[in-house]
Amino acid sequence: MRRRDFVTALAAVPIASAQDAPKVERKGRLKQCVTQGVFGRGSNFEDTCRIAAGLGIVGYDLKGPADWPTLKKYGLIPTMFQGPGGTIPDALNRIENHDRLEKTMNAGIDEAAANGVPNIITFSGNRKGMADAEGADNCVKFLNKVKAHAEDKGVTICMELLNSKVNHKDYMCDHAAWGVDVMKRVGSPRVKLLYDIYHMQIMDGDICRTITDNLQYLGHFHTGGNPGRHEIDDTQELNYHFVAKTIADLGYTGYVAHEYSPAQGRDPIASLKQAMEIFEV
Repeated sequence: MRRRDFVTALAAVPIASAQDAPKVERKGRLKQCVTQGVFGRGSNFEDTCRIAAGLGIVGYDLKGPADWPTLKKYGLIPTMFQGPGGTIPDALNRIENHDRLEKTMNAGIDEAAANGVPNIITFSGNRKGMADAEGADNCVKFLNKVKAHAEDKGVTICMELLNSKVNHKDYMCDHAAWGVDVMKRVGSPRVKLLYDIYHMQIMDGDICRTITDNLQYLGHFHTGGNPGRHEIDDTQELNYHFVAKTIADLGYTGYVAHEYSPAQGRDPIASLKQAMEIFEV
């Protein structure tokens, strides 16, 4: 399964016009990143890197080693390494995956450390009839095997919270409480949750209180508007500026990556500029 395969088909919007704009110097407290989807379907990767750098974006999520040289060419940090940690439906909650994933994760940690990549994404996997308690035990068991290596190399493993109501049916790590319990039991500064605000708004709500109460277990953030996973402006139900201020006021020093999909007919670059302004707190 390809990540974000549920993204709505979008008309490709020309983005070349933004490539020669003067670089924007961001003064906000949060380090903002992007995923390729915010540029619209069919966007050229290198063009998006050039534009992102010009907008004052510092990092780019969900890219593997083949794309890191292009990111670095434009001064962008590969902020989230996708690949070594399994797939959304098939990952850490299955004991039969552990030997294979331990090898890929340890190799990924080495590769990330050697290339200045701060985070590696991983997943619980789907339930497939498994009880949540058993899945949590299995995830803890795996993460305990690799945490020392991550600590030694200074790379953070981030297990993503996803919704199982709309986009990822049967996914196990679908509530913050479940994920936080796993993190507490692992007890490592290099094993955290990727708190996707869109997904957790669907499953839990109470976003700012949850972030405030659990920041020590959160290593990375993704944004997206609910409903629809489109822009994070007043077309959706969350006050993202308040969310951004909450995160910044807590002294968070990691990265926040925009991961929405532009709505049909919206200019992706205008939407991205708006999202960055919302998060410039």
